[in-house]
Order: sequence, then C-alpha cells, then structure tokens
Amino acid sequence: MTFAGQRFLRRARQILRNFEDGAEEIASIKRSDFGRVKIGIYSSIASGFLAELLGLYADCHPKVQIDLIEDNPADQASAIRRMQLDAAFLTGERNWRDCETLPLWSERVFAVLPVDHLLAGRDELEWQHLADENFIINEAGPGQEIHDYLVQRLAAFGYHPQISVHQIGRENLLPLVALKRGLTVVSEAMTAAHFPGLAYRPIVGEVLPFSAVWSPKNDNPALGQLLDLARSMSGLREADAVTPPAMPIDVNAVPSQSPDRLQ
Repeated sequence: MTFAGQRFLRRARQILRNFEDGAEEIASIKRSDFGRVKIGIYSSIASGFLAELLGLYADCHPKVQIDLIEDNPADQASAIRRMQLDAAFLTGERNWRDCETLPLWSERVFAVLPVDHLLAGRDELEWQHLADENFIINEAGPGQEIHDYLVQRLAAFGYHPQISVHQIGRENLLPLVALKRGLTVVSEAMTAAHFPGLAYRPIVGEVLPFSAVWSPKNDNPALGQLLDLARSMSGLREADAVTPPAMPIDVNAVPSQSPDRLQ
C-alpha cells in the first residue's frame, strides 16, 4: 500500500472510531445513562417525597447531573416554557399555561412555635388557636405564598394576622421562632430540620398538595426518567394510603449539621 493509501486508511479508521463513540454517546443519552436535568423546587427537601425522589433518581442515574433552582412558581413556569428549566415541583394543582401538571403527593401543615409556648402543650392546633399570634416569614422563596395562606385561612375566622417579613433565608427563619420573634408555618417535610428550642404542631385538617410541572415539548430523556420514577413512587404511596396521625415534634437537642429524615 502506498504512503498516501496508508494515511487515508488511518484517517478513515479514526473517523469510524469517532462515529462509533458518538453513536454510543447518543444511545447513552437516550437511555439517560448520563445527561442533565434542571429542577425547580418550592418546598423543603429536608425529608419527604421530594427528598426520596431525588435520592432514588440519583442512585438510579448517577451520571445524570441534577441542578436545583429555587424560585417562585410563576417564574419557574415561565422558565419551563422557555426550556430553561426541565420541571418544577410546586404546591397546588394549578394548570399552568402551556405546561403539563401531575399531582404527586401531599403534606400536612405544621405550626412552628417556641418549645415553651403555651400552645406547645397541645398535640395539634386549630386556626382559632393561632388567631392572636404574630407570624414571621422570609421575603424570598415561599414567603409570599405563606403570607397569602395565613391571611386566607385566618380571614375565614374573622381574623387578620400580624405578619413580619424578614430578609433572611429559610434556614435562619426557624431560629427566630425559637427566639420568640413570632410563629411560622411549614409543610411536613420541613419538620426534619432540627433546630433547638422549637416545637412543630400539626394544624388540624390542613394538607398541601404538590405537583410536577413540565413542558410537553421537552424531550430531555433525563426528564422522562424522572417523571416515570415520580409516577411510580406516587402510585406506591396511593396503594399504601393509610396515613398515620400527625405527631407533635419537639426539638431540644443540639441540631446536626445535616437535617435528619423523619421516617
């Protein structure tokens, strides 16, 4: 074989190897062996369904990069429509424009109060018990939604709550409750966040539904795998739908660096 022929053969083999590598990479992406999925969140991942879903998905697809973005629901829905976000897990069952919505799970609502507060002596609370209390929320994250939630619930009993807004993160809001600056409310998943001096008390009859939201135009294979897993987990929970009574939770120990799961 001539020198030119040998050179051509080497180049042809290299092109073939590159093609085979590219084909394997495409096939791997389609199988969701690796890739990237951007997920919007609006609730705590200290424990509960969403924490379990993300953990199991990471175990099943260790080469898929998971990016979490916390923002308000309207901005997350807008990002989904622009394909800047693959999916979001939001409170409620609202039908967002140009998006698909899948109800997945629900969580009970807890009042957070100092452990020596008079109401901490009760195993569970009703809204009438909270009518004269001062509340605190944070400006970012779900703060506005919590504000509207408190106003709506207490207005039904003829009360208008006193609500103070703090420009701090969620992780610093709960210690302020322990310092007796006011009460707040959280979903059940957040009760795994252990801060000293706090008591979590379930509010009778209060349940928050959570849904997955995504664009039907999104063909990211990693998203499809995530939604399939979420459906399966939700179905298993519905099959085992006996809900244990909400238990009061007191936290007097020194908190760990990572929140404990309540299971």
